Amino acid sequence: MPPPEHHRSGRAGWLRAAVLGANDGVVSIAGLVVGVAAAGAEPTVVLASGVAGTVAGAFSMAAGEYVSVHSQADTERADLALEREGLRDHPTRELEELTDIYRERGLDPELARRVAEELTAHDALGAHARDELGYHELRQPRPLQAAFASSAAFIAGAALPIVTAVLAPHAHVAGITTASTLVGLSLTGATAAWLGGAPLLRGAMRVVFWGAAAMLASGLIGNLFDVAA
Repeated sequence: MPPPEHHRSGRAGWLRAAVLGANDGVVSIAGLVVGVAAAGAEPTVVLASGVAGTVAGAFSMAAGEYVSVHSQADTERADLALEREGLRDHPTRELEELTDIYRERGLDPELARRVAEELTAHDALGAHARDELGYHELRQPRPLQAAFASSAAFIAGAALPIVTAVLAPHAHVAGITTASTLVGLSLTGATAAWLGGAPLLRGAMRVVFWGAAAMLASGLIGNLFDVAA
């Protein structure tokens, strides 16, 4: 017997939120540190900016994910309510819809009708949710899970540029932070790709590219405001 398959679709909700949070934490806080350092600010100002940005960003990511995923859950509940109403008021029409779906997927008309009837008898709403609306239990929206994953990942990602800013010589904070950020992004991108079953190099390169662009833009803007002058 071959070993059982381990699918990754169940990770989609929290993995998306965590990857987004980690990458945003690394890039946004590193950009903030690089921009403030490039402007010639004192080390305490650079550190305070990074810490303040981390706190604000973590709450922002949590709130954004919660609202976004909760809106998705609200939409799904509204759709299910419509289906429940249709099954109650127009059961024959709903049965025909389900039959047409299975026929379009390749079943002959007689078998499609029999499958639709049996699934309707077993769990009509579940059959319509899955096969008509495309909803699945593994991808069920979980607002709190997404909010926590995104916020925690943001803080973890932001720790890299903050620690770098503390340990690096003040004159080289911008350059060292940029270098460490790109290394960190390559690791988070590869890890996310590995968890999702995608090629590691492709996952690393796409986040490194955008991270490098952010560092460059932040440094250029910081140089426009030479507070040390």
